Amino acid sequence: MNVIEPAPRRPATAVATDTATATAAVPPFAARTGAVGGSPVRDILAVTARPEVINFAGGLPAPELFDREGIAAAFQDVFAETPAHALQYSTTEGEPSLRGGLAARMSARGLVTDAGDLLITSGSQQGLSLLATALLEPGDTVLVEDPCYLAALQVFGLAGARVVAVPGDADGVDPLALEELVARERPKLFYTVPTFQNPTGRTLPAERRAAVAEVAARCGLWIVEDDPYGELRYEGERVPWIASYPGAEDRTALLGSFSKVMAPGIRLGWLRAPVDLRRGCVVAKQAADLHTPTLNQLAAARYLTGLDAHVARVRDAYRERRDAMLAGLPGALPEGSTWNRPEGGMFLWARLPESYDTTALLPKVVQQDVAYVPGAPFYAGEPDRSTLRLCFVTQTPEEIGEGLKRLGEGLRG
Repeated sequence: MNVIEPAPRRPATAVATDTATATAAVPPFAARTGAVGGSPVRDILAVTARPEVINFAGGLPAPELFDREGIAAAFQDVFAETPAHALQYSTTEGEPSLRGGLAARMSARGLVTDAGDLLITSGSQQGLSLLATALLEPGDTVLVEDPCYLAALQVFGLAGARVVAVPGDADGVDPLALEELVARERPKLFYTVPTFQNPTGRTLPAERRAAVAEVAARCGLWIVEDDPYGELRYEGERVPWIASYPGAEDRTALLGSFSKVMAPGIRLGWLRAPVDLRRGCVVAKQAADLHTPTLNQLAAARYLTGLDAHVARVRDAYRERRDAMLAGLPGALPEGSTWNRPEGGMFLWARLPESYDTTALLPKVVQQDVAYVPGAPFYAGEPDRSTLRLCFVTQTPEEIGEGLKRLGEGLRG
């Protein structure tokens, strides 16, 4: 009979040594984190952070126009009167005083709104993310403008959505093209910045807004209407929100923000949506961060009484800066270039002759200590590489003039 001898026992120290050195591979990240890239705008801002660079790339409000005294007073009043409340947890939906104040402002502007219709978010960007969580399954189709707000493309990409661009023109999205794509693609939602759009600065006319609402009602479609710039109007008449048009009432989520009219660092936005969708977003927010900071909400609610006066001052300054950029563009851009005249907002959209690639040209332009954002990253489909976005609100008129001079030298070089 064959006897199998047991293997000799290894010393305990040898076993411990082998265990320590034989490490397993780290599990991979979720596929969606690799499928969605970073923000080219943020990358450009990092490269051009030198103080000598005149930066037309960022969508940054002018810091010297922040109402530091008024905002500080609002925070001081909150601490003086309700410190325990200000430093405590809040409800996910948001502070009643802020929701009530915002509802009154929206109602006064033609969209009857109750405090209960609103969810306070950590910037409107979070509102967009919550809507994607509540509405989208991986593989769902989303329709967007062409070109489109870059961070929205990131949100939809992270949700695993299939993004399709809707053709348009200088006035914005074409409602007939929208209807054709809805019939063909069966999308879950259409995302739009109809007023002073990012990146183009264009505004969708009233008749097209009515047509978009009618398409959504007839074909079965959610509308996500993003309005961070609407109060920054420098000329022309205000156009009502899409959410206020017949047919859009029960299928539009409207996003707003304090970032461009108060201060972006406070990180306050809001979401107005039909009750069932709003409840879904509340659940998503509970999982994300429980609630937006109580202190910031209470201070913003106090500041609402002086907000209109502050916005009026900001509008006057930004109008002057827009006009300075419009005056300097003919001497800065190559012959054959075209650009728009935005009635408000923060951005101007330019198209150079077809032979120009603004992405390839950017490093040469940055050598002249000036920067812009190439248009290509804003496109969900085939990009127009001759386009670029210029932000006109961050610099003074004098800095804008110097920056455009440098831009011209960089483009010619």
